[in-house]
Amino acid sequence: MKYRLYLFFCCFLCALGLTAFAQRADLGSFKSVEFSQLSDSTLGALGQQALLIRTSEWHHAESEHFVYHFFHDFVAAPVSSEAEFYYGIVSKELQKDTTQWEHKCHIYIFEKPEDWAAFQKRGALDPWTGGLHAGGELFIQRNPEVKWKGNSLGHEVTHLVIYRFFGNGVPLWINEGYAEYSASRGYAAYNRARGFLSTPRARASDPAQYFPLAQLTSAVTYPQDVLQVPIFYAQSERLVRFLSAADKAGFLTFLESLAHGSRIETALGRAYGSKFSSLDTLQREFMIFATKDVTAPASN
Repeated sequence: MKYRLYLFFCCFLCALGLTAFAQRADLGSFKSVEFSQLSDSTLGALGQQALLIRTSEWHHAESEHFVYHFFHDFVAAPVSSEAEFYYGIVSKELQKDTTQWEHKCHIYIFEKPEDWAAFQKRGALDPWTGGLHAGGELFIQRNPEVKWKGNSLGHEVTHLVIYRFFGNGVPLWINEGYAEYSASRGYAAYNRARGFLSTPRARASDPAQYFPLAQLTSAVTYPQDVLQVPIFYAQSERLVRFLSAADKAGFLTFLESLAHGSRIETALGRAYGSKFSSLDTLQREFMIFATKDVTAPASN
C-alpha cells in the first residue's frame, strides 16, 4: 500500500512537471523551404522510397532538430510542435545532451491511408505498423480528418533519441516499452498544456496472456501471432513503468548496461543491487503489478 501511494505521488509531481515543460517550450521554429535549401538533404533508403509516392506533391520544412517532408503545411506545423516537445522531454529524462548533434532527423508525414499502405508495401513493413523509426528517420501517419492523433509520434521520437544515444544494442522489449511509456506521458502532458483533460493510461496484463520475463526480455523479434503484438507492447511498457518507479536513476543505469551488452541479471544487479537480485525476484514482484486491473495515473 505504501509503495502504491509513493508511486501515485511521484506520478502526480511528474505530471505537473511535464505540463509546465509543454507550456514554456519554444515550438514556433517551423519553416518551409525548398528541398535544395534544406540544411540536411541526405535521405535513407526508406526515405527515398517514401518520396517516390506522389513525388511531385511533397513539401519540405525544418525546425530546430528536424527536417519534415509532407503534403500540407497545416498538417506538418502541428507535427513540428509536438516533435520538438517530445524530443525535449525524452532527451531530458534520459539525461542526454543533444546540442552537439550535427544531423537533423527526417520526419515523413503521410495523410492518406492509401499512401501509407503504398509505403508499407514499398518498405516491406509489418502490416500492423502504424509508425516507424528506421536509422534516424521517422515515418508517421497524420490524417487531417482525425482530431485526436494519438501518441505514435512521441513513440517514434523516443526511439530516435534512444537510437542516437544508446545505439542498436538496446533489447527489443525495453526499446518498445520505454517508447510506449514516454509517449503516453508526453502526449497527455502536451494536451494538458493546451487545456484538455488528459491522463496517461497503462493497460494491465491479462494473467492468461502474460509473457514470462525470461521470454519477454530475451525476444529479438515481435511475436509471430499478430494478436500478441499489442500484448508484448503493453507488458513491456508496464515493466519499464515498474522499474522506473522503483528507482529512476537505477533505471537509467539499467538501460545503459543493457545497451552495452550486459545480460539482464547483470544489469539488474548493477542498477538495483539486492532489490532485484535475479530475474526470478523481479518476476515475483512485477507480476503482481502487471496484472492488476487498474488504469495508471501519470507515471514517474
